[in-house]
Amino acid sequence: MDEPCSVEVLWIPLGAGQQVVRRSGRIFEALSARRERRRPLDLYHSALIVHSGGARVVVEMTPVPRAAGVERGVVATGPVGITFVGRLRWFRYEIRCWPGGEIPDEAEALEPLRVALPCDDARRLLDLVVSVPTPVWGRDSMRAGEMWNSNSVTSWVLERAGLDTAALGPPPGGRAPGWDAGIAVARRIDERISPGDRGEGAVAS
Repeated sequence: MDEPCSVEVLWIPLGAGQQVVRRSGRIFEALSARRERRRPLDLYHSALIVHSGGARVVVEMTPVPRAAGVERGVVATGPVGITFVGRLRWFRYEIRCWPGGEIPDEAEALEPLRVALPCDDARRLLDLVVSVPTPVWGRDSMRAGEMWNSNSVTSWVLERAGLDTAALGPPPGGRAPGWDAGIAVARRIDERISPGDRGEGAVAS
């Protein structure tokens, strides 16, 4: 019997296994908290694992590594920080939809939030990945109210697939910069689609 179809949302502490990223993230959050007059929160990076037709498919935004991209399921790339330097590998990100793929820091993730889906919906979610916008990472060039990053990709895909992004958001006591940007941009598209074409949104189990 085939494995039931589902999507898992992984929340990984920012900088897991990378001291420089973790330290810079804490500095960024401390400054943000001071500016917004609140206490600092834990920062998280998100990724998706979709189980469809017996396959395990990783959906994630990551920096572009040295190796060629085909075997990682790369479906799109975009610039980091500044558009004109995006021609250099060091300043580019890639979006992956990778059957049998790996998430380097998966072992550091919190317990995944799992949503059971009809298999047609799981396939539709995967089909959406190739349509994810690819603006400049770390900037709000889409005027969504915050910067675009890996969390934006995750929330954009979930929102466009009709899932409950409020239930699947960052853990209590945590924050995921970019999450709301993905939702906002996805809803601009949804506003142009009639309600009868969307289907029912699923919730986390």
